[in-house]
Amino acid sequence: MAPLPDGFSYAEWNATYNALSFGIAAMGSATIFFWLQLPNVSKNYRTALTITGIVTLIATYHYIRIFNSWSEAFTVASKDGGDYAVQLTGAPFNDGYRYVDWLLTVPLLLIELILVMKLPQQETVSLSWKLGLASALMVALGYPGEIQEDLAVRWFWWCLSMIPFCYVVFTLAVGLAEATSKQPSPAAASLASAARYLTVLSWCTYPFVYMVKSVGLAGPAATMYEQVGYSLADVLAKAVFGVLIWAIAAEKSAVEESGKLLPN
Repeated sequence: MAPLPDGFSYAEWNATYNALSFGIAAMGSATIFFWLQLPNVSKNYRTALTITGIVTLIATYHYIRIFNSWSEAFTVASKDGGDYAVQLTGAPFNDGYRYVDWLLTVPLLLIELILVMKLPQQETVSLSWKLGLASALMVALGYPGEIQEDLAVRWFWWCLSMIPFCYVVFTLAVGLAEATSKQPSPAAASLASAARYLTVLSWCTYPFVYMVKSVGLAGPAATMYEQVGYSLADVLAKAVFGVLIWAIAAEKSAVEESGKLLPN
C-alpha cells in the first residue's frame, strides 16, 4: 500500500475511476453469463465453466474493493460551476487487493483452460499443478517490487517474476500445441488455440504495465497508466478469456451430443 502522489488532474482521476467501473461491470456481467450457461454444456465441461465464473466473481469483488478505496482516497468538487478540483483525503489507496485477486485467479485461469481441453487425467493433473504453482509464484514475486519506489529493487523483483512467467507462456504457446490439434472439431481446435494465444497476449501486457514506474514515469500520470492498463488487461485475461472457455465447452458439447465424439 504505497501513498498516492498529490496533484491529480480531474482527467487522470476520472480515467482511473472509469477503468475500475468498467472492470466491475465486465467481471460481474461475465459471472452471471457463465453460470447461466452451465445447463447448456455437457457434464464434462461444467467444472471448467464453473471455475470460469468463480474467477470473474473473485475479480468482481476485488474490483469493488479497489474502486471503493480509490473513491475514498479523493474528494472531487467543483467550485461555482468551474472545473473539478481533485484533492487527496489522506485515506490510503489499497492496491494490494489486485495482487490478492491475481494470486487466487491466475492459477484458476490456467486450470480452467486445461480442464476444457479434456486432456488425459494424468496430464491434466500434472499441468494443473505445474502451471498453477508457477503462476502463483509469478504473482508472489511481483508484489514486493510493486510496492517499492526504488527502481533497482523494482527491476530485481520484475526479473525474478519473469522466470515463472516465461515458463507459463512457453507452455501455453508451445507445450499445448499438440493437445490443441487433437480437439474433436476444427472449430474447437481454433477456439482452444485462440484461448491460448489470448492468454499469452493479455499476460504480456502485465510486465509492461508493471514497468511504467520503472522507465521514468512518476506521479499521477504513472498511477493512472498503471491502473487503466491493469484493468484492461484483467478484462481481457478473465472476462474475454472466459467467453472463449464457454465457446469451447459449447462447441465440444454439441459435437458430443451429435455423436461425433463419444464421451469418456
